This record gives sequence, structure tokens and C-alpha cells, in this order.
Amino acid sequence: MPEPPGAIAALEAALATRRAGTRWRTRRTLQGAQGVNVEIDGRTVLAFASNDYLGLAGDARLVEAAREGARRHGVGAGASHLVSGHCEAHASLERELAAFVAPCAGAEALLFGSGYLANIAVLSALCGREDAVFADKLNHACLNDGAQLSRARFVRYAHGDIGALQRRLAATPARRKVIATDAVFSMDGDIAPLPGLFDLARAHDALLLVDDAHGFGVLGDGRGSLAHFGIASERVVYMGTLGKAAGVCGAFVAAHPAVIATLLQTARPYIYTTASPALLAEAVRTALAILRDDAARRARLAERIAQLRDGARGLPWTLATSHTPIQPLIVGADGTAVALAERLWREGIYVPAIRPPTVPEGSARLRISLSAAHTEAHVDQLLDALRRAA
Repeated sequence: MPEPPGAIAALEAALATRRAGTRWRTRRTLQGAQGVNVEIDGRTVLAFASNDYLGLAGDARLVEAAREGARRHGVGAGASHLVSGHCEAHASLERELAAFVAPCAGAEALLFGSGYLANIAVLSALCGREDAVFADKLNHACLNDGAQLSRARFVRYAHGDIGALQRRLAATPARRKVIATDAVFSMDGDIAPLPGLFDLARAHDALLLVDDAHGFGVLGDGRGSLAHFGIASERVVYMGTLGKAAGVCGAFVAAHPAVIATLLQTARPYIYTTASPALLAEAVRTALAILRDDAARRARLAERIAQLRDGARGLPWTLATSHTPIQPLIVGADGTAVALAERLWREGIYVPAIRPPTVPEGSARLRISLSAAHTEAHVDQLLDALRRAA
């Protein structure tokens, strides 16, 4: 019996419409390890595209830790953490991470396969129909998805607007309130007003969920955005990722033991997911030791940020205000951003163009991502290419 027509045809028509515009997404293929001089799609290019902020993703010490971890633990975890997949490497890493970021006295930590899973787990486990999640309008998609999956009331406030958030908190009848925010916003590079958010959380007896994907390892002597502002409290739930500055893979949540126990007992993305390989936990433990002890990497990163910002002053495009490794060059129109990225690509420099819906309409940009592995000459090469393009 022939299949009914239309289902695939409708998908193909929608894809054709998208392909005809300026928002068709494609993937470039990396040959070899992450780094600043890499081979992509058969070309050697200077890359400003990775979230490998400290240049650890290809570090020989992490590679050796993973090799030794594979020899000791094998490759696969085999089961979820609650069945038979929780290894001593996981347990050790969780203790070390909790002590390192220390969101409160006696904090514990729980590992997840990704930051996306972690945020969905936190919000769906801590919130329900009688609760409310208050979210910055520029939050990452996983915080938004987690809030919606929780079935709590989802209340968004204008980016960084403490006053707007205060009014919404004061008006809510919710049983439990959670303020959810990126610490460093992934497409703008700016830092959330965490002290103000924390004050509101205390005033309204709310939990504060901080997604520090882009702050962990970089800010606060590597301990992240909470340490950067000197915040520690039982009402803070801290999420950090391990595939950016830490150079490996996965994520963790650190919080009061009651929060961690709640996640372990009820968070479906934790309970029903096979554990990450223990070899990755061993690699992260090595990365964590480097984060603690190698302040020189963060110093080099700060130098490159200052160099780029100083050198970009004469460009016709706006470099958004950011003191983090994420340096967005706002171009405006989708097509202009794509054309500028292609111009740089032809000159052997890879900087991705970011377009709506990832960023607001009219704010397409080049997302320049800096690393401690970039040299002064690398940043000068990028600036020279941008001046020629201008």
C-alpha cells in the first residue's frame, strides 16, 4: 500500500523556504583537535569560534588523563548513575567541584551529561504548576525549555532589568519562586547583575539559579561568577559546564545538599540517562587542577580581550560591551553578517555569523570568541582583516 503523500513534501517545502533565505544553518567539519590554528573543511584557518577559553581542549595533560581513565575504567559507563554507572571518578569529581565553586557552606554537586540537561533537570525538579520561574529575556534556550517543561508559570523580564523583576516578584502568588539567569550571556558576553538578583531572591524568598556556562573557569579566579561577586548562599543553585573553559564535556550542579538530594531523587534527566564515561571525569579532574593553579592563562586571556577592544575602536561596526571572552561584533542585517564572515573565511580566519532567532532581529553579528591560546599576533591578524573588510 503506497504511503500517503504530503508529510515529507511539507518538510521539504519548509526547508526550501529556509534555504532560500539568509538563515540556513550549515556545519563546518574540524579535522584534528580544537585549537586556534585548526584544519576545518580541509583548510587551515585561524579560529575565533570555540568556547575553549583557556585552551585546554587539546592539552596533553587532559589527553593523558583521559587515556589513563580509559585504561582504568573502560570506555562506557554502562548504566545510569543510580543503577551501576556511578564510578569513583564521578564521586571524586563531584566533591572537588562542590568545594571549588562553593555556592554555600557544605555544598554538594551532581554531574550531568550537558548543561542543557542540567538546567532542564533543575527547573523540572524544583518547580511545578503552583510555582513561578522568573527569567531574563536573553537567557539561554535550555533555561527557557526547562521552565516550560516544569509547567510552572514562566515570567520573563527585560534583559538585566532589576526593577522589572522586582515588580513581577512582588505580584506573584506562586508557592515557590525561582529566578533563573545566565551569568555570562552567551551571545552578548555581558555579565548578569547577580548582586541585585541575589538581593531580590532574599527579599522574596526565592531560589536563584545561575547558569555559569561561560563564567566557570574564567571569572572569580576560575571559580566562576558567584566568586567574582562574592556571593554564597543556601538559596543559590549553581550550574557550570565542563566543555568550555574546562575543555572536556558535561556539566554539574552545585547547591545545598537538600537541592542536590532532590535532583538525585526526582530529576528525570538525571535518573533516566546513562552516566558519562568515567574517563571524562578523570580528564575534568585534571582540568580542575589547572583551573585552580594556573592563573597565567586567565591573565593572557584578559590581555587578548583588552587588545581586541582597543583595536576595534575604529571599525564601522559596534563591538558590544563585554569584558569576557565573548566579544560580539554587531553587524545588523543577516546577509551583511554572513558576507563579512565569508570574507574573513577567504582570508583564512574563522569567526561564525550569528543570526536570528538565536539573537534579536536586526542584531546579526560575528561572535568573536577569544582564548588564552590566542597570541597578540593572532588578534592583530583578525583586526587587520576586519579593517580591510571595512
